[in-house]
Amino acid sequence: MLKIFDEKMNGFLFTIILPLLLFSMSYYGFESSYTRLKTAPEPPDYLFSSVYAYRVIPNYLSLYLTDTVGYIINNYLDFFRKFLLKNGTAFYHGLFLMNSFFFVLSSIVFNFILKLKSIGPLLNINVRRIIHLLAVFFIVITQYAPTNCDMMALFCYLSGVYLTLKYLHTHKSAYFYILIAVIFLSTFVRETACLNIAFFAALFINVDDLKKRNFKFIWKTIPLVVAFLIPYLGLRLMIVQETTFVEGFYINRNFESPFNLAGLLFGCIVLYFMYKLCISIENRAVFKKYLFFSLPYLMMITMVGLYWEVRLFLPLILTGIVVAYHQFNNDLNQA
Repeated sequence: MLKIFDEKMNGFLFTIILPLLLFSMSYYGFESSYTRLKTAPEPPDYLFSSVYAYRVIPNYLSLYLTDTVGYIINNYLDFFRKFLLKNGTAFYHGLFLMNSFFFVLSSIVFNFILKLKSIGPLLNINVRRIIHLLAVFFIVITQYAPTNCDMMALFCYLSGVYLTLKYLHTHKSAYFYILIAVIFLSTFVRETACLNIAFFAALFINVDDLKKRNFKFIWKTIPLVVAFLIPYLGLRLMIVQETTFVEGFYINRNFESPFNLAGLLFGCIVLYFMYKLCISIENRAVFKKYLFFSLPYLMMITMVGLYWEVRLFLPLILTGIVVAYHQFNNDLNQA
């Protein structure tokens, strides 16, 4: 009984408490020169204009949390008010609370994924914790450019990865239908939802079947694509903006700025490192297919994103860890 309690306590410390402490340090221990959200009294106007307006769930949650946190500070935390306002506004504290909540959920889901049919080394709980902490550090270090949607989108994405793996190994339709719902809802959070389609395709598309002109996989991926396109296009029809699909084209800045070039180099090195972690040919093949199907996302980063915002590479990096340490067996051939 004592051993079970000790294991649960250690899991709680490694999965929730330590990641939360690291996340707190990134938000309050140092200030980024990249963003000034810490002094913003309320959600910035740009969140409700341009492409940011289509991330409706985190935007409205930011409004609600800003009002709620401001009310609590002014009415119930008067003794703590001076300290809190010195270290951020109601909006910033609300942003921290929201991102912390989804960061902890992401950590829990990632832990479930690592325990799901892991290869030999990860059967050792201490090794699994080291790999988990590596993922946590990658998440935390990207928070020098905080947003109100990335942690929520990461939780949705990892949930989709977990559902995809469960569907791969069990072939239970319930996981597939829940995955469709997750992709649909997470598109209201951020366009990262499309990467769940890329991960699904990487597992279920078989090169040998393509050579035999067996396109059965198309029927499996079409519902996921539709689940993404309906809210993606629907939002752009309902919410009229001057810029509907992109805020601007930054491809020149990505290859002119030393910071952006450093971000690109970081992404390439880490993804290569993740590829090298894949010991078996099977795992490497899955990761290469995943990167191939993620090319539209990578192209969008190149054209309309900034490489210096390395958080954009985060879903790819975490997926690399998952693929490297997952035991696929013969399930890929039976997909």
